[in-house]
Amino acid sequence: MSEQDPCTASTHRRPRRRCAVVGLGARARMFTQALSGPYADRIDLVGFCDVNAHRMAVHNAWLAADHPGRPPVPAYAAGEFESMLRVEGVDLVVVCSVDRTHDDYIVRALEAGCDVVTEKPMTTDADRARRILDAQRRTGREVRVAFNYRYNPAHSAVRELITAGEIGEVGSVHFEWLLDLRHGADYFRRWHRDKADSGGLMVHKATHHFDLVNWWLGTRPETVYAQGNLFFYGDEAGHRRGLARPYTRAHGSPAAQDDPFAVHLADSPELTALYLDAEREDGYHRDQNVFGPGVTIEDDMAVLVRYASGATLTYHLTAYAPWEGYRVSFNGSEGRLELLVEESMWTRPGVRATGGNPALHGDDPGRTELLSRRFWEPPREVKVGTGEGGHGGGDVRMLADLFGERADDVAAAADPLGRAADATDGARSLVTGLAANRSFVTGEAVRVREVLDA
Repeated sequence: MSEQDPCTASTHRRPRRRCAVVGLGARARMFTQALSGPYADRIDLVGFCDVNAHRMAVHNAWLAADHPGRPPVPAYAAGEFESMLRVEGVDLVVVCSVDRTHDDYIVRALEAGCDVVTEKPMTTDADRARRILDAQRRTGREVRVAFNYRYNPAHSAVRELITAGEIGEVGSVHFEWLLDLRHGADYFRRWHRDKADSGGLMVHKATHHFDLVNWWLGTRPETVYAQGNLFFYGDEAGHRRGLARPYTRAHGSPAAQDDPFAVHLADSPELTALYLDAEREDGYHRDQNVFGPGVTIEDDMAVLVRYASGATLTYHLTAYAPWEGYRVSFNGSEGRLELLVEESMWTRPGVRATGGNPALHGDDPGRTELLSRRFWEPPREVKVGTGEGGHGGGDVRMLADLFGERADDVAAAADPLGRAADATDGARSLVTGLAANRSFVTGEAVRVREVLDA
């Protein structure tokens, strides 16, 4: 393999892009499948980079099974990141690594002349966010944040209605998000349980939701007050309620066999390949005890936000609910808009791992209901479509925006809904959670500009 010119050699967009994926966990599969499948006619997948060689080999095996005869994607260790960009002539990097490492790969890619697509959250703290914003401005390269919820048909319909003035000026928003006992528990088994890695659920999970409110209202947060605690998971709560079991990780532990909160990696070929068989390289355990020690994130969080527009948000995130979904209501000067999404109505105890993300599969198809309640009028149900794929079809639509014809054609890229999210959007979604985390500690309201001016 001969070295090619680095991606800084040309300032114009190439007819075909050359893309590398950094961080080959479960979420990366959505991107590798897209880049080797529907978008292979315009993008070459030319590099994998990860701390674990086994996981890269697993992704290559999956690609070979999906596309017989396809040569393996060149695999590079984490320390060979710049070498990969240079040798493979990369001009687009997709970042799916552990959250606390996002800024490192994003900044290094930008400085090498590449554009970046990063999984949310863009990063985990204010200093890292400033690094990204400074590098993006200095290099002039593009950073896109993968906010797939903007592309969900129901969320797009909400944006259209608010923008069209369906309920007039929005004065307040109430937003409740429920993670069920399967999905919510999953954050307490994985690396996300350590706030240093993920920023906690206010950053890792709620950045989606805070971004939606910023986007729906077309404004930015100014002041945040929050309360949060570890109420349900963790060793202290587990022992207090009699839920704790004497094991560190579920695999190979008799105490975990009948624990409804345990995930059994060996029951899933995908999780076995991607995590269980990869442990010999890095020692990472994907199946830790949710009631064990070492949990430093919260599971029950309440947030009050005031925005530059004057609107307020009351937000609550619960990670131990009996059903999964969310309710969001907008109170306006001419009425009220209500969105209810039930992703699963209940969770069956003892369900084992069944696929890519064992936490996301409910026991029923759920439902979506969007109501407009204008003053002096009967409620009107707004019909919204659903799509194939994850996040209500949002994943598929987002991938088309990131990698399809729209990504190459400025005229086609005009989107009246403004769904494309850049580094500034990533920072503004992040700052609400960062301010909330600070408020958890101080017990005081936090001015957002004191945390990060974005």
